[in-house]
Amino acid sequence: MAWFALVLAGMFEVVGVLAMNRLKQKKDKLSVLLLVLGFIVSFALLSVAMKTISMGTAYAVWTAIGTVGGTLVGMLLYGESRQPRRIFFLALVVAAVVGLKALGNE
Repeated sequence: MAWFALVLAGMFEVVGVLAMNRLKQKKDKLSVLLLVLGFIVSFALLSVAMKTISMGTAYAVWTAIGTVGGTLVGMLLYGESRQPRRIFFLALVVAAVVGLKALGNE
């Protein structure tokens, strides 16, 4: 359950980041609401996950999901660079998270 909460927390972080981008383009109440709700839900779920998962691992996974998710959304929806080296470094972030998960709470 904690890992599910953590993955959802990372996804809501991406929602918050997308709302930030929307707010930059369109200053309206919906953008502000999405930004606030995205980050509140993200932090709440991160807090739930950290009751079981160690702080270092939970934070690393949460930020990795936000980083990779935000970058992928930028590539897919906003035409950001898809250079192979950029994708390579995203893969390194994913590999680091998999490594942390594989090590467990040692």
